[in-house]
This record gives sequence, structure tokens and C-alpha cells, in this order.
Amino acid sequence: MASGVQIHYYKVCKRKLWLFSKGIGMEEEHERVIEGKILHERAYPRLDEREILIDDTFKLDALEDEYVREIKISSKMAEADRFQMLYYLYELKKRGIHKKGLISYTKERKTEEVVLTEEDEQKIEKALKDVYQILQCPSPPPLKKLSYCPKCAYYEFCYALEGDE
Repeated sequence: MASGVQIHYYKVCKRKLWLFSKGIGMEEEHERVIEGKILHERAYPRLDEREILIDDTFKLDALEDEYVREIKISSKMAEADRFQMLYYLYELKKRGIHKKGLISYTKERKTEEVVLTEEDEQKIEKALKDVYQILQCPSPPPLKKLSYCPKCAYYEFCYALEGDE
């Protein structure tokens, strides 16, 4: 079963998904990852249910009434954030739990509501198949230069040989 992070990376970068999933952990000391961990620890202290692990497979940031809440620093990866939330809603629905989602962008002080549709469910099912196919590959997908690469924890790994070509 995929994790929420894997689904997020699927939307951001297939290479990052593969590297992360193979245990190539470049993120432990990365500034943005550390900032995100601190944000998660401090955000919404009044909520009782935070960092909830579901069936040892995926972790929800918070549960609040009819909502699953996901906490993000900024909306720069809004499409991937929304897809990750749809995945959580999809997995909960499979378990008989029907919720809506809220993505909170704390620095921007804005929140987006996410509702799972049948069309979204089909997109998630296709993405899960794609994720499993990517993870079966013996090597990572080819490098794809994206605008946000320089801020990625895997940047040095991916671009280490660039100067040699």
C-alpha cells in the first residue's frame, strides 16, 4: 500500500517517488523538511487527534469532526497537496469512514476544502497502479528538469553528474 508521501511525490516528481521509496533518504537534514516537521508539531495544538496512523500505512495530520486536516507550509504544491488529501479520503472511504478534507496553508493563512468524487476515486486508483509500476523499476525514472528542482532535497543526488556530460 502506498503512503500519502508517495502519492504526493507521484504528483511532484516520479524520480523523487522512486528514490524516497527505495530508502534513499536525502530529506532528513533538508531545511524545508525540518521546517515542515516543526510546523506539524506546533500547528493546531487544540486538536486532540493529531498524527493519526491508519492501519500502519498512512498518517493523517489531524482529525476534526467531519474533516481530515492536512497541514502545509505553502500552496506552491497545491495540486500534489490536493491529490494527497484525495488519497487519504479514498483510503478512509474504503474503510467505511466518510470525511471531507481541509488543507491548511499556515504561512498564507488559507484553507482549501477537498471533497472526494467518483472521478477523483478513479484518478487515485490509476495513480496507485502507476506508483506500483514505478516502484517495480530497477532504476529511477530519468531526470526531468522542473522549476522546483533546486529546492528539492534530492537536487544534489539528481544533478551530481550534470557537469560531466
